[in-house]
Amino acid sequence: MEGYQTVNDPVADPASDNVRDLAAIPSVEVISRAAVMLMSAAAERLGLADPDPDESPNRDLDEARRLITALAGLVTASVEYLGPHAGPIREGLQSLQRAFREGSAVPDAPGEGPGEKYTGPVY
Repeated sequence: MEGYQTVNDPVADPASDNVRDLAAIPSVEVISRAAVMLMSAAAERLGLADPDPDESPNRDLDEARRLITALAGLVTASVEYLGPHAGPIREGLQSLQRAFREGSAVPDAPGEGPGEKYTGPVY
């Protein structure tokens, strides 16, 4: 797959000495990195990085819903491969789901929140 041979693109970051072939990275690391990226992006979209999430300029619940749902699908599909990483990733997902519910003006019904079709209801 041309263009997808390294994790860090030396053209985009010529100072990078830490270039690794994708084939050399264990799948659990790739999945974990993807999960952490989705978690971080969802937290930003929930406004959790700001002192007052309701006033955050990054707050976008529609975008947060999409990211949390994608994270839930990834976690559900890969939980058997995550080993000891599964617990903390699941806890992070549930925290984001609860934060979404708390931040919503009109919370979704149990089982209807972001990613809950994959994880089950989160209260």
